Amino acid sequence: MLVIIGAIVVLGSIICGYLLEDGNLSVLFQPAELLIIFGAATGALIISSPTHVLKGVVKGTIQTITGGRGYSRRDYLDIMLLLSELFTKIRKEGLISIEQDVEEPENSTIFSKYPKFMNNSHALTFLTDTLRTVMTTTVSPYELESILDSEIDTLYETQSGPVKNLINIADSLPGLGIVAAVLGVVLTMGKMKEPPEVIGHSVAAALVGTFIGVLLCYGFVGPLARRLEANVNHEKEYLQVIKSALVSFISGVAPQIAVEFARRNIPHHLRPSFYELEEEIRALKSGR
Repeated sequence: MLVIIGAIVVLGSIICGYLLEDGNLSVLFQPAELLIIFGAATGALIISSPTHVLKGVVKGTIQTITGGRGYSRRDYLDIMLLLSELFTKIRKEGLISIEQDVEEPENSTIFSKYPKFMNNSHALTFLTDTLRTVMTTTVSPYELESILDSEIDTLYETQSGPVKNLINIADSLPGLGIVAAVLGVVLTMGKMKEPPEVIGHSVAAALVGTFIGVLLCYGFVGPLARRLEANVNHEKEYLQVIKSALVSFISGVAPQIAVEFARRNIPHHLRPSFYELEEEIRALKSGR
C-alpha cells in the first residue's frame, strides 16, 4: 500500500506542478516514447537476467506492490513461540521426540499452530533441515553456526540477484530516454519545411523521452529496487533470529534463554518486550 501511495504522490506532485505553470498534459502523453523506453528496458532486463532471476524480479515486484513481503511483530512472536515449544519438548523428551514434527511439519500439532510460518518456505526449510542435522549428526555449536551462516549468505546472494538487475535497469532508463529523444530529433529533422508550430510540437515530443526516462529511474524503478533490497534484508534478519536461537540451544542453554537470545536479535522496532513474550509463552502453556 505504501508503494502505491508513494507512486501517487510522485505523479501527483509532478502533474500538479506542471499544471500550475499552465502546462499542456496532452504533450506529455507520447505512446511512441513510452514504447521505446519500456520495450528497450524490458529487453535489457531479459538479456541480463537468467530465468530464475527474471522470475524473482516479477515475483518480488508484485509482492512489494501488493504488500506481500516483510515481517511484523506478530511474525517474530510466532517464531519465538514455535521455537520455545520445540526446545521445551526436546528438553523434556529428547531430540527423537520431534522427529515426526520435523519430517512432516504439515501434520505436526506444533507447527500447525503457526500457518503463516508454514507458508514461509525458506524459513521452514531452514529450521527443519537444521533440526534434522542436529538429530542425525554430532555437530558442535561452532560448526552449526558456520553452516547456518553459510546457508543464510547463500540465500541472501540468491535473493539479491533480482535486486541488482533491477537497479541496473533503473540506471539505464535515463540513457534509454535519451535514445527516445534522439529518435524524436531525427524525426523532427524531416519536418524542417513544416510550420514552426509543427516543429515545436515535434521537439517537445522528443524531449518527453528524456523526461520519462529520468522520471522512471528516480521516481519509480530505482525506489522499487531499493524496496526489494529492504525486503531481502528483512528475510536475512528473520533467519538470523532463528539461527541465534538454534545455536544457543544446541550450546546447552535452557529453552527460555535460547528464545531470549533470539528476541535480542530482532530489529528494535519489531522486538516484543521481555514481558510481552513471557505473557505469550504463559498463555501458550495454559492452552489459551
